Amino acid sequence: MAQQHHDLTDSAAGPAAPPVTGEALAGYLRGQATEFLRALRLHRETGGGPSGSGGGTADAVDAARALRRSARRISASLHTFRPLLDPGWSEEIRPELAWLSGTLALEHACESRLDRLLLALHRLSGATTVPTQTGSNTGTSAGTAVSATAATTAATTATTTTTTTQRTAPRPTPDRGNLTVGAAKAGALLDRQLTLARTRAHSTALQALGSSRFHAVADKVAVLASEVPLAPHAATTDPRPLAAAAEERLTDAVAALPLVTAGHPYNAEALVHGLSPDPAPHPQDAPWHQVRLLLRLHRYALEVLHGDDAPLGVRLLSAGQALDRHRDASEAAAAAAHAARTPRIAPATAYALGVLHADQRHEVEAARYAFQRSWQKQTIGTGTS
Repeated sequence: MAQQHHDLTDSAAGPAAPPVTGEALAGYLRGQATEFLRALRLHRETGGGPSGSGGGTADAVDAARALRRSARRISASLHTFRPLLDPGWSEEIRPELAWLSGTLALEHACESRLDRLLLALHRLSGATTVPTQTGSNTGTSAGTAVSATAATTAATTATTTTTTTQRTAPRPTPDRGNLTVGAAKAGALLDRQLTLARTRAHSTALQALGSSRFHAVADKVAVLASEVPLAPHAATTDPRPLAAAAEERLTDAVAALPLVTAGHPYNAEALVHGLSPDPAPHPQDAPWHQVRLLLRLHRYALEVLHGDDAPLGVRLLSAGQALDRHRDASEAAAAAAHAARTPRIAPATAYALGVLHADQRHEVEAARYAFQRSWQKQTIGTGTS
């Protein structure tokens, strides 16, 4: 489908922008490196875990989130503006920052996925009350409170579907009495599997933050906070063409999406592979995940050029939110399908997980529809990230 190109930044409005050089990139990288080091200091002061007071735990969660945020932005900027940087240094640190960001994101992803699936089960079972959502800090810090003993217990009982283990984190859960038997057992199975995955992700993150690999990354970021290894020509080179190239890659990727299909609220083709035994990710999802990454790169490029005043339109923000929902629903559906492959589960449990999988795949289609609607809007407003 031919996709009309839209100026996401509404650059035609207002006076002409002042000249921009590689120094804008250097200033942005120094700022993000400083944020990284500040978050690292806070993380160390709080012990990096739940051993301190409740406030300390919340601070540790915030610190880990800030570490992930800065690492992601530095890595993305090194990718978009790599011609302006020393190539050897850039290619050495960029994958390490991506590794760190991905590792720190795993625990929060497991927590959010479990909350999403339990709430969906509650809704699908026709329950009359909805459990209170856990706050972002509370929910994540609860995940860090899982002990090694609890992890061992969860691993031992992972294949048992007829009993519900005691939760190792103080999370509000749906009233099991309001759920059907199959849904209750499906919820218990998902609870065990994703709590175990969250525990492992927490252990992996702690090991990563204590590793020599992380200390090497932190040392490089510390140097970056004061000295950015720009290429010799960067001081006189305009970075805006590189940012425009990032936007063009996004536009091309969106043009390749099946937006005509996504324009319908219900896409029957989405269920073609629904019963496939292949445990690989859904074949339709990969291009949408790629667009989400490219959209993020475009947003960060705008931050490099404009700082806190980056002209992020409503259209751009709403499209990003739709793609975030798409990613969350896609991964939740995959988790439900994985649980359904557990050996020797009861037919009622398998049925409930199948309904849950279909529900999340429909959520995927709803997110695609929302993206299609927001992306094709002609009117662009302004907003903040």
